[in-house]
Amino acid sequence: MNQSPGTIKRLSLSLWRVLNISRKVIVNLVFFTLLLLFFVAITQDGDKVSIPKKTALVLNLNGDIVEQKREIDPMSAFMAEAMNRPEENPEILLSDVLDVIDRAKNDDRVSVLVLQLQNMNRAGLTKLADIAKAIDDFKTSGKQVIALGDQYTQDQYYLASHANNIWLDPKGWMILDGYGRYQMYFKSALDKLAISQHIFRVGTYKSAVEPYMRDDMSPAAKEANRVWLNDLWSRYKEDVAKQRKFGVENFDESIDDLVAKFKAANGNFAEYALSNHWVDALKTREQMRDELIKLAGKNAKGDSYSKVTFKEYLSSIKAPFPVVNPGSDKVAIVVAKGTILNGTQSPGTIGGDSTAKLLRKARQNDKVKAVVLRVDSPGGSAYASEIIRREIELLKAAGKPVIASMGTYAASGGYWISASANKIMAAPTTITGSIGIFGLMMTFENSLDKLGIHTDGVGTTDIAGYSPTRPLSDGMAQIFQLNIDRGYQDFISLVADSRNMTLEQIDEIAQGRVWSGARAKELGLVDELGDLDDAVSAAADIAGLDNYDTLLIEKELTPQEIFLQNLLGNALALIGSEPVTGSGPVDQFIGKVRSELTRLNQFNDPQGIYSFCLTCESY
Repeated sequence: MNQSPGTIKRLSLSLWRVLNISRKVIVNLVFFTLLLLFFVAITQDGDKVSIPKKTALVLNLNGDIVEQKREIDPMSAFMAEAMNRPEENPEILLSDVLDVIDRAKNDDRVSVLVLQLQNMNRAGLTKLADIAKAIDDFKTSGKQVIALGDQYTQDQYYLASHANNIWLDPKGWMILDGYGRYQMYFKSALDKLAISQHIFRVGTYKSAVEPYMRDDMSPAAKEANRVWLNDLWSRYKEDVAKQRKFGVENFDESIDDLVAKFKAANGNFAEYALSNHWVDALKTREQMRDELIKLAGKNAKGDSYSKVTFKEYLSSIKAPFPVVNPGSDKVAIVVAKGTILNGTQSPGTIGGDSTAKLLRKARQNDKVKAVVLRVDSPGGSAYASEIIRREIELLKAAGKPVIASMGTYAASGGYWISASANKIMAAPTTITGSIGIFGLMMTFENSLDKLGIHTDGVGTTDIAGYSPTRPLSDGMAQIFQLNIDRGYQDFISLVADSRNMTLEQIDEIAQGRVWSGARAKELGLVDELGDLDDAVSAAADIAGLDNYDTLLIEKELTPQEIFLQNLLGNALALIGSEPVTGSGPVDQFIGKVRSELTRLNQFNDPQGIYSFCLTCESY
C-alpha cells in the first residue's frame, strides 16, 4: 500500500524523536555515571587512592617524558582509557615525575622505589638527568631503589643505572648502541616525480633542508653532528660508569668487542648484560616478586608485593585545583615546548601569539617580579620567534628579569626566543645553537607536464599570478634569497647584541651549526649550566627576592574544562588502567615517513622563513 507524503513525514519525525531521546538518555547516563564516580572519589576518607602503610612506589612510566603535554580532549582521553584502547603517543609531565619522587622520599608509607620502565619511550638525556638527580636524592632517605624489567632501552637503562640494584629477566635483553643521527633523503624521489625544488638558506651547517636537496648527509652536517653526538655520548657513559662503578671503556663501541662478549655469553643477551656488569642479577618475575615482598610486604590479596603505581600516587598528592598564595612575590615560569608556529597554538606547540600572550600576562601581573622561559624547542617560524622575543624585551623594560632555561633542545628558533634574556642557562646535554635560517618551496610544472597539464595566462606585472603549477622565475628566486640573507643578518645581529659579541664572532659559531650545552657555554652562547631549579634561583637573585613562590603561567581553562578534567581524572583513578606497549617497528617507520612528508605543511610563517633544527628532533 502506498504511503502518503504526510504519513512518511510523520513516521520520519517520530523516528527522529526516538533517536534524539535515546541520544539524550545515553549522554545523561554517561554524564551522571562520571559525576557519581567523581563524588565518590572526592568524598572518600583520606587520600583519593588508598596507599598502604608499607608499600612500594612503582615508577611505571608509560609514554614520552615532556616539559608540557599537548592538548587532548579530556572526554576522548577518558573513553579511550576506560575502554582500554591504547592512547596514541602518551605523554608524561617531567614535573609530575619529579614531584612524585620528591614526595615519596619523605613518605613513611613508601619503603622502596621500583623502576619499571619498559613502557617509557622518548625522553632525551637532559630530562633523564633531571629524573636521575631526583632518584639520587630519594636514596639519601636510606630507602632502596630497585630497577626491574624484561629489557632496557638506552634511555631506560640510564635511569636504571641509578638504582641500588638492577634486575633483568633471564630471557630478557639490553644493549647500549650509542647515539646516532640517520634520516631519509628524498632528492632522487623528487627528481623522478619531476618536482622542482627551490631552496634558500644561509649557513654551511643548516642541514634542515638537506633531505630535499641531497641523497645523503653533507660532509659539513656529518662533521657538526659527530661533535655534538660525541659530547652527549661521553656524558652518558660518564654518568652510567660512575653509577655502576666501572670505567667508560666498558661500553662496547666496537662490533668486534661486542661479538666476542656475546659469544662468551652463549648468545644470550641477559647473560651478556650480567657478565658485562650492566645488571646485578637475573631473576624471573616470580623471583622479583618474592624479593619485593621482603622489602614492601604483601598486597591485600596476598599474591604479590604491596605497591602503588605512579598514576595512583600522583593522584593522591596532586591538588585538584592549583593553590596560589595571593600575597607572595612570584617567579613566573612560561613553558615554550614544541615547534614554533605563527598565531595561536594549543599547549605542546609554541604559538607566536599564544606564547607572547603568556609572557604579556606575566608582565601585567604585579606580583610577578621575574620570569623563567623554559624552552624545549627545535625552532620553526622566524616571524613567530620574533613576536615572542619582543615580549621578552618588554618584560625587561618593565624591570622584570628574564632567564632562558633550555631543556632537551633550544635550537634555531628556540635560540632566537632565548637570545634576549638577561641570562641563558642550559644543561650540559642541551642541544642548542643552529643559528641559521632557510626557506623552501616546490613547484610542479614539470610533474604536470608529464600528465599533459599546463598553466598559462597573462598578468599586469612580472610577478602576477604566482602558482606552484608555474616555474619560479630567476628574479623571484633572487628576492627570496635576499630576504633569507637579511633574516640571517637579523638573527646574528640580535645574538651579537644580546651576547656582547661581534657579528664576526657570532657568524663563526653560527652558520646553522648545532652545539651541546657544554660546548655552547665555552663559545659564549650560554651563560651558565644548570636545570630549571637553578634558573628559578637565578631569576630570584637578579630580582632581589628572598621569599617568593613560583607561578606556572599557562593557557587558562574555563571553569567547565577544569571541572571536566578533575572529574575524569578522579574517575580514572577509581577505574584503574593497565599500561600499553608502544607501537612496533613497522608502525614507527610508517609514522616517520608520514612525519617527514607532512612537515612542510605544518609550517606557517607568513614570509616562509624558518629557523628550524631538523637534526635536534632525535638522536
